[in-house]
Amino acid sequence: MTKIATLEINGNKYEFPIIEGTQNEFGIDIKTLRGVTGGVTTLDPGFKNTGSCESAITFLDGEKGILRYRGYSIEELAEKADFLEVAYLLIFGELPTAVQLEKFDADIKEELHVDEDMKNILDGFPKSAHPMGVLSSLTNALIAFNPGSVDVASDDAMYRAIVKIMGKFPVLAAWTMRKRKGLPLDYGDSTLGYVENLHKMMFARPNRVYTKNKIVNDALDKLLILHADHEQNCSTSTVRIVGSSHAGLFASLSAGISALWGPLHGGANQAVIEMLEAIKADGGDTAKYIAKAKDKNDPFRLMGFGHRVYKNFDPRAKIIKVAAEEVLADLGMEDPVLDIAKGLAKVALEDEYFVKRKLYPNVDFYSGIIYRALGIPTEMFTVMFALGRLPGWIAQWREMRQRKEPIGRPRQIYIGEGYRPFVSVEKR
Repeated sequence: MTKIATLEINGNKYEFPIIEGTQNEFGIDIKTLRGVTGGVTTLDPGFKNTGSCESAITFLDGEKGILRYRGYSIEELAEKADFLEVAYLLIFGELPTAVQLEKFDADIKEELHVDEDMKNILDGFPKSAHPMGVLSSLTNALIAFNPGSVDVASDDAMYRAIVKIMGKFPVLAAWTMRKRKGLPLDYGDSTLGYVENLHKMMFARPNRVYTKNKIVNDALDKLLILHADHEQNCSTSTVRIVGSSHAGLFASLSAGISALWGPLHGGANQAVIEMLEAIKADGGDTAKYIAKAKDKNDPFRLMGFGHRVYKNFDPRAKIIKVAAEEVLADLGMEDPVLDIAKGLAKVALEDEYFVKRKLYPNVDFYSGIIYRALGIPTEMFTVMFALGRLPGWIAQWREMRQRKEPIGRPRQIYIGEGYRPFVSVEKR
C-alpha cells in the first residue's frame, strides 16, 4: 500500500506519495507540486531537507554513525580492501573479482601518461597558484586532449573514460605539488600499486632512490577509501547537476573540484592545521584554547571537531585515528604542532563538555595530522581529498546519466521589486 502525505494550502488539500528507501528512509515525492497547486514551490536553503535524487551508491546515518558503500561498512572496507577495489565497487556496484581487479589496474596503468602539451599549461601557472585551482584547470584541460563525448549508452566507452581519468588524475595531482615545490615532474612507476605510485610521483627526488614505506602507504590507502564518497554533499551534488546538462565527465569533475575547494567543504583539514599553527604561534597553550572553545561569547571555534552530518563519532575518524598514531610512531615525528593536536584530541575525548555535545575529532582532524606528518604542504590537503573522492564523483556521474535524470533546475522565491517602468537617464 502506497503511503501518502497530505499538504493543505489555503484550504485545498493535495496528496503526494511517500518514497521509502531500502534502509527505512522516507521522502515525500513532490515532483508534481507546482503543477497541481498552480505554482507553489518549497523553500529549503542549502537543500538540507531536500532529496535531489535516488541513489544506490552510499548510505549514511549521521545519528548512528553509519557509513556504507554499496552496502559494505566503511570499517570492513578500510580493513580488508584497497583503494582500487573500493573505487571499482563504488563505480560498478560490486566488489571486483581477481580477474576484474587485475584488468582494472592494468587498464588504469595504460593511462598514466599525460600529453606532453599539458606541461605547457602547467608552466603557465606561477608557483604561488593554489593547487586546487591548478588541478581544476588541468582536469578541465583534459577535454581538449580528449574532445569526444562519452557515449553513456556504451559500457565500453564509459569504461574507457573511467580508466582514463583514474590513470591521469593522480599524475595531475602530483604535478601540482611538484610544480609548487620546484621539483621535476614525475610519471611514476607502473610496477607499483595505485597508492604507492601516487606516493612516488609526489615525493620521489631525482638524486635519491625511492623507498616504499608500508605504514605510510597503508595510511594513504585508508585515507583515500574514507574520502571516496559521502552521499549528496556539496561537490558531489555539483558533479551531478553539471552532468545533468550532459556536460562531459571531465568537465563535471572539474566543477566538483572547484566546489570541494571551499573551506566549509574540502578545505576543512587545511583549516585544522592553520588553527594548530595559530595556537603554536600564541605560545601553544592548549588549555587556553579549550577554554576559549567553551566560552559561548568567544568567536573562536575548534576546527576538526564535530560534524555537520554525524551526530555521534565520525566512523571514519575512528579508523584514521589508529592510522595517524601508527604513522607518527613510525616516522618518529617531533613537531610541536602535532603535539598540540594530540593534546586537543585527548581533551575532546575525555572532557565532559565535548563528550556531552559529541564534539569528537573528525576525519578532517586526523587526516590533516597525517598529511602534515608526511610532508604534504597544507595547500595540497584538499587535492588529497579530491584524489580520494574521484571514484565517488565518477560513480555519481555515471549513475545520474544512466538513470537519465532531468537537468537540474532549482526554483526560488522571488523577493525583489515588483514591476517598475523604465526611467530615462536624464530623469533619474
